[in-house]
Amino acid sequence: MVNYRYLGNSGFKVSEITYGNWITHASQVENDAAIATVHKALDLGITSFDTADVYANTAAEVVLGEALKHQRRESLEIFTKVYWPVGPTPHGPNDTGLSRKHILDGINGSLRRLGVDYVDLYQAHRYDHETPLEETMQAFADIVRQGKALYIGVSEWTAEQLREGHALAKELRFQLVSNQPQYSALWRVIEGEVVPTSEELGISQIVWSPMAQGVLSGKYLPGQPVPAGSRATDEKSGAGFIKRLLEDDVLEAVQKLRPIAAEAGLTMPQLAIAWVLQNPNVAAALVGASRPEQLEDSVKASGVTLDADVLAAIDAALAPVAVTDPAETARTSPKARVA
Repeated sequence: MVNYRYLGNSGFKVSEITYGNWITHASQVENDAAIATVHKALDLGITSFDTADVYANTAAEVVLGEALKHQRRESLEIFTKVYWPVGPTPHGPNDTGLSRKHILDGINGSLRRLGVDYVDLYQAHRYDHETPLEETMQAFADIVRQGKALYIGVSEWTAEQLREGHALAKELRFQLVSNQPQYSALWRVIEGEVVPTSEELGISQIVWSPMAQGVLSGKYLPGQPVPAGSRATDEKSGAGFIKRLLEDDVLEAVQKLRPIAAEAGLTMPQLAIAWVLQNPNVAAALVGASRPEQLEDSVKASGVTLDADVLAAIDAALAPVAVTDPAETARTSPKARVA
């Protein structure tokens, strides 16, 4: 079964393996298969589920809501997000960002699609440079007071943005408990600034892409074509996103992890997930699946402790190709709203 961790400086616990439906529900897999995978997650002890209004342009929330419809609400932790444009195109001027209007429209739409009265965690999917932060945080405070969200989080915010947001949340008397960044043994940009600041402020990380879009599974081999049917061949599954990880030097380094995983008694995916969970500031690793059986492997990373020599061997193998520059958080975040 899956272990639990506290989210930030709160009494709220989440399953350290959290199910995310970014590129699967209503996109990569049919609805029946998606629902079966959610039910498998529940059978394996996963009770935390992460989605966003933008995933499949709101359809992923509908599928997740359908999958969880007959479950005891109090036994679930449901997360969603707001920022990116949703709805029919062309999008209107207020269909994106973190304005009060878009946030309030966003939470009402998400609750309707998910079929719930509240979400446990509502997250700013990116930082909005076009809206005063005071406006954004006041809207989140109002949502908490209305009972539509219990906790507030963010995604891909810099250390400075987290500090400013935390100060406003404290002033407005609600809890900013989490940040959702990309984090893996190949993408370590949060370690230099975001993690130390978060530890100081009582904010946890819920990390996405712990397997680096599947590259850390070891299935992509240097000098070889990508496997048929893999994520790298499917534009709906993030093929564009994964391309930067398919350089031969990266893939050669990843293959050095194979004997390390074997010695630790883990599969390559389990090693990748267990690695991010060794960071005490990480509350949960987001995993997705297109088939129920994929989750059986992932959940075995819960509760694993990697010895110091294993961590050192991973560092040595990946150090030449791992990205560590803290500036990448700001560099990969939009400087203006996306229409």
